[in-house]
Amino acid sequence: MSAIRHPGRALAEAVTVVVAGVVAFPLFWMVLTAVKPPDEVVSSALPWTTRPTLDSFVRALTVQDFGRYFLNSVIVAVAVVALSMLVAFLAAAALTRLRFRGRTTMLVMLLVVQMVPVEALTVPLFFLMRSVGQSVPAFGLNHLGSLVLVHLAFSLPFSIWMLRGFVAAVPVELEEAATLDGASRFRFLWGVLFPLVAPGLVATSVLSFIHAWNDFLFAKTFIISAADAQTLPLALQVFVKPDQNDWGAVMAGSTLMTIPVLVFFVLVQRRLVTGLAGSVKG
Repeated sequence: MSAIRHPGRALAEAVTVVVAGVVAFPLFWMVLTAVKPPDEVVSSALPWTTRPTLDSFVRALTVQDFGRYFLNSVIVAVAVVALSMLVAFLAAAALTRLRFRGRTTMLVMLLVVQMVPVEALTVPLFFLMRSVGQSVPAFGLNHLGSLVLVHLAFSLPFSIWMLRGFVAAVPVELEEAATLDGASRFRFLWGVLFPLVAPGLVATSVLSFIHAWNDFLFAKTFIISAADAQTLPLALQVFVKPDQNDWGAVMAGSTLMTIPVLVFFVLVQRRLVTGLAGSVKG
């Protein structure tokens, strides 16, 4: 009866289920391939398997320095999330609360820089990081600092633009009341404004974490010869060979890489939903 009374709602639910199935199918296929025996991975038999095995996961976990690759990915992702949240929050507060010359131009530039393809900037960034490394080796090539710096630069425009809506949603009267009570701008910033825009910070942190965690292009470009600075996506190259590819191990490694993202998402799920709703409202 409800479907008859609300055909539009039923259609929307059906479309949602179809879209969710299309999005989830690659993940299902990845996990399924990871538990297949090697002979079934490349065969043209049925898509499922009757002989599930964890051998692919064993091969992925026994890659030399796998723990080091994992730790490097964690360091880069956590550093990018922490720095992007801090800088984006301060920048969004300044662009929203302060009036200064060039503010509108800066807001427009935040949108323009997101339109530039990442691939078009890879080569210039390579030479830039090489030059930076001559002055500050920690942020040069073959160092994790170069990945942190580049990912921070790419995540900030979107984070600032998204947080700007949250900061603007906080009434100005609240800041005026805090000032009358003797609170300084610094105290209002961290004691009042920061907790109110926390859902937006969580939403932007998830996106920053995913981009930094799954990055392969920048890691392949900037980490040239330093094996101890390679991240987890680069470890999957071990299973890609000219003569024969170990797709089972590749899928198993990709599945293992997905687990930290899912854990992070589950931990911040409630605030993430609130933050995304607030960004749409803003």
